[in-house]
Amino acid sequence: MDRPRVVATDVDGTLLRSDGRVSAFTRDVLRAVSADGVTVVLVTARPPRWMHELGELGVHAVALCGNGAFTYDVGARRITGHRLLPTEVLGGLLADLRDGIPGIVLATEGVEGPACEADWELDDYPAEWTVGPWRELAGRPVGKVLVRHATMATEELTGLVAQVVGDRAQVSHSGAVRMAEIGPRGVTKAVALEQWCLEQDPVVAAEEVWAFGDMPNDLPMLTWAGRSFAVANAHPDVLTAATHAVPSNDEDGVAVTLAALLGR
Repeated sequence: MDRPRVVATDVDGTLLRSDGRVSAFTRDVLRAVSADGVTVVLVTARPPRWMHELGELGVHAVALCGNGAFTYDVGARRITGHRLLPTEVLGGLLADLRDGIPGIVLATEGVEGPACEADWELDDYPAEWTVGPWRELAGRPVGKVLVRHATMATEELTGLVAQVVGDRAQVSHSGAVRMAEIGPRGVTKAVALEQWCLEQDPVVAAEEVWAFGDMPNDLPMLTWAGRSFAVANAHPDVLTAATHAVPSNDEDGVAVTLAALLGR
């Protein structure tokens, strides 16, 4: 295959530099490939409310947020689809996590916004948060549960969370320090991306997708896509699984690769 129809890329640690910014070079390349008819899909662990700043990419991109829980129109700032953890599952998960892993703090990301326990460290948008006890967090369907621990390493915490959750939901981590993530059962970046591709006219086949990533939550997407690319700063498991290795995020690896392989 000479060129893709779709470029699916993770955001933090992959498309963006380590300072959280997108370079002018990356912007220019994304605009060029979009003008050539290639669709850019942002596939990220970020919640929809963190996608506003990516309007600076300069392309009309669709975003699959929350590890696939939300489909989001970046330009319109609107959630257009979702795959949520139902309350009948969520309540049991939060109760078991609270009993099973001492010292954790819980938060959720839902269609109506974020919610957290009182000890959660709020981000740059504190007014958006609903704060209350964990039982209140279980009162509405959500796309993602966040589990944070003050001292436990991310992979250790993720392993413990996976033991508690079992097959009731999808456990992953995106590299955030001392934090594990829980999504709806069976929902991954790959599932959301495949579903979006099936909805296109004509349908986009996996062989027509190039995917870029850096962390374990990207592995399902990288395995599904026709071509997969790990940036040089990626997790060792991602570097092993991807079909290609490219320069790091701070070297604009996604844009460099697209510019070279698409002949720009």
